[in-house]
This record gives sequence, C-alpha cells and structure tokens, in this order.
Amino acid sequence: MSKTKIIIAGIGAVGGYFGGLLAKHFYKSDQVAVSFLARGENLKVIKSTGLKVIKGATEFIARPDFVTDQAAEMGFADFILISTKSYDLEAMIGQLQPCINRDTIILPLLNGVDRKEKIKALLPDNRVLDGCVYIVSRLTKPGVIENKGNIQKLFFGLQHMMDDRLQLLEKLMKEAGVEATLSDNISRVIWEKFIFISSTASTTSYFNVPFGAMMADAEKFDTLKSLIEEIKALAKAKHITVAEDITEKTLNIAKALPYETTSSMHTDLLNHKSVTELESLTGYVVKEAQKYKVPVPEYTRVYKGLKEKWEKSS
Repeated sequence: MSKTKIIIAGIGAVGGYFGGLLAKHFYKSDQVAVSFLARGENLKVIKSTGLKVIKGATEFIARPDFVTDQAAEMGFADFILISTKSYDLEAMIGQLQPCINRDTIILPLLNGVDRKEKIKALLPDNRVLDGCVYIVSRLTKPGVIENKGNIQKLFFGLQHMMDDRLQLLEKLMKEAGVEATLSDNISRVIWEKFIFISSTASTTSYFNVPFGAMMADAEKFDTLKSLIEEIKALAKAKHITVAEDITEKTLNIAKALPYETTSSMHTDLLNHKSVTELESLTGYVVKEAQKYKVPVPEYTRVYKGLKEKWEKSS
C-alpha cells in the first residue's frame, strides 16, 4: 500500500507548529510521509538539526521525511496544507504545481475568507477546502517555532459535505496531536474566525498596540467592538450564519490572550513590510460592504488610516 503524502507549504508560525506535530508523529512511518516546503535560513536549519517546536515548558524536535525549497523534488501529494501569508498565495500555488495532480486536496490555513476562491481560480480541477486556525505562535528564529498561547485549534472542511478522504485527514491530524475538527458547516467557522482576526488585526495595527493595551483602553476597545458589529452586519447581509453572541465570544478570546500578543498584520507594520494583509483583512470588509450596501463607517475610517500608515512606513 502506498503512503499518504502530506506536504506542509510554508514553515512559519502556523505551518511550523501543526506541520511539526505531523512530522514528529509520522517520522519514518510506513503509512504517512510528511514533507516541508521551506526556504532560506529556515530550510538550512531544518535540514541540519530539525525543526524545534516550543510550547510552554515543553519542546520537541520534528524531522520531516523530506524538506526542500524545490517543490518538484517532492512528487505528487495527497494533501497540501498551505500556511503562507495571503499576499504570497498565488506565488505559492505556482511553486507547488509539480506536486499537484487531480487527486490532490488543498487546505489553505491563511487569514481571510476569500482564499478558497482564489485557489479555485488557479486550480479549478482540484478539491480546495476551507480552513482556519486559532493559535498564537511565532517563528522566533530560523528553525524554531514557539506557541505562546493557550489555544491551538485547527478547523477545516467543505460546506455540507463529508467523505472518506476528509475523515482520513482529520484522523491523521488527531493521531499526531493536532486539535483538528472536520466541519460540514465550515462557512460559519471561517466567518467567526474572520470576525476575530479582521477586527483585532485592524485595531492593533491602527493604534499600534498589542492585545492587552487594545482591551484596556476605552477608545481602542470601543473601536474594536464597533468593527465587530459592522462585520457581523456584513455577514448577515451575505446570508452567513454566525453565533448570536459572536461579539461577546470574540471579545472573550481577545481578553484571554497574553498582554503582549499582537496580530500578524501589526507585526508586518512594525517590520515595515512593503506587502501586507491589509486588503484581505480590512479592505475586503469595506469593499464587500459597498457591494451589499452595508454601512461600515469605522472600518472605512480604520482602512483609510492604515493605508496612510503603510505608505509612510514602507
């Protein structure tokens, strides 16, 4: 029987943590082969000494069956988990083409709600899943991933659909210690995560503060709450069902995170990155709201302010 081949594309904060668990568990397995598509210094360190994953007082070294920056060396995959930034998605799909045949299932674990559509436009013949994660992790230096939070959950699936291959992926991830959930109501899961990530990324970036300061200051907290209410109204206009108490749930998740936690978009702003998640996390809401005639004055104000910030910093 041939091995199930899983490729983790992008060994950063998300891919490194979940990919690390998969690689550690299935290393030299007869049933599953886990490969990493990495680059630069990260690739060199993983090739040399493995990937170190730290969570609290525990840590482990993960060694994938294969690690490379040349996708053609890995062969066709059964499953590809993509965990790059949204602005690198198109380039990553192009790089992965030698690993994709008609049977390859793609699972994007990126911020935003339009990843699946973007991938389907590039790979119309492949099954592309929806997926999202809740985790506070960072690539602290090449070859080292640190999970600094108290939540590390992964959700994936296709709306109103279950089958053997999706159940196999969930089974393999759970065996490896990944807190994975296969959902046939994934649109709700994705949008509830998007409400959290879009509102908090926009607020932390706009005010240039971590989560703790955002939650402690009345002005910043009120801005966050207004953004949540606006994006909730957009979801309703798009006929996407989210929890009635989604505002409270989102605020409670933000409250539970360590004070210095911040969003990846805010980190990119601090690092003066020229490319950004602004369009996928903030601009998307403003533009969709215009289509559906939903008033989003706070999102519009924050989006305009963030565009000006990025122009000055880059």
